[in-house]
Amino acid sequence: MSTEGGTRAVIAALLANTGIAATKFAAAALSGSASMLAEGVHSVADAGNQVLLLIGGRRSRKEATETHPFGYGRERYIFAFVVAIILFSVGGMFSLYEGIHKLESHEELTLPWIPLLVLSVAIVLESFSLRTAVIEANKARGDQNLVAFIRHAKQPELPVILLEDIAALIGLVFAFAGVGLSLLTGNVVWDAVGTIAIGVLLVTVAVVLGIETKSLLVGEGASRTDVERIRAAFLAHPKVEAIIHMKTLYLGPDELMVAAKVAVPKATKATDLAKAINEIEDAVRAAVPVARVIYVEPDIYVAGSNTSTDAIVIPGHD
Repeated sequence: MSTEGGTRAVIAALLANTGIAATKFAAAALSGSASMLAEGVHSVADAGNQVLLLIGGRRSRKEATETHPFGYGRERYIFAFVVAIILFSVGGMFSLYEGIHKLESHEELTLPWIPLLVLSVAIVLESFSLRTAVIEANKARGDQNLVAFIRHAKQPELPVILLEDIAALIGLVFAFAGVGLSLLTGNVVWDAVGTIAIGVLLVTVAVVLGIETKSLLVGEGASRTDVERIRAAFLAHPKVEAIIHMKTLYLGPDELMVAAKVAVPKATKATDLAKAINEIEDAVRAAVPVARVIYVEPDIYVAGSNTSTDAIVIPGHD
């Protein structure tokens, strides 16, 4: 995924949510709908989340320093994790509280057609925001389905926006159903039920986001496909007899570190070895462009003496 694509999706969602939030609060004030108020808070939380994602993207581009020699790429993961916390605390918990309060108070709705009109418009606007996110995700996900893309994407912005927009649309449907059923039946309990459903939805999405972002914060390696490409690039070089062991780690969404110990022929000269390492690095970067930090340690492979369990020996070289 390009950084520009993720930024476009974030900005589109921010503009949509800012306008929608103002309209929802106005409709909630006029109608007394708890579902409408919960949706207004939901939109504010979403807009705040998008601001955080933009800040995280900007901070992640800072140059590496002596205290942070690998740069600030993981700032994007940190801010995405904060987004999950905000969605849980501000959006989800407030909606649950407001729904329970509405069940206890039985406050009547006034002018219920206003929230229904606002929700209809919001559904249309939110659909455009989701469409932008899906278009950008389609450019990045390849042959993955959306669920796999959300689970395995190393760039957090698009998965966050996709989940937020999907949750927003479902939440709008819950709110519309709650207000609509309250209008049809004359029972405001349905408005409270819609509000509680919105809260449960937001908490669920926040938990999913938190789990996925936590994995990125802890540190994830390259995908199996990329690992195989990297191995193939190493083993294609004539000076590499085996990969004794190899580790990969994402330093940020767009920067992968590769560290490998490789077996080379015993009689290899230092000048030839230096040239080979440079050629291997170029080959790895050509195979996996995000592999920007590469460390290669040459060694002599002796069967049974190396402790690594993932050694690969080319047939004819053992």
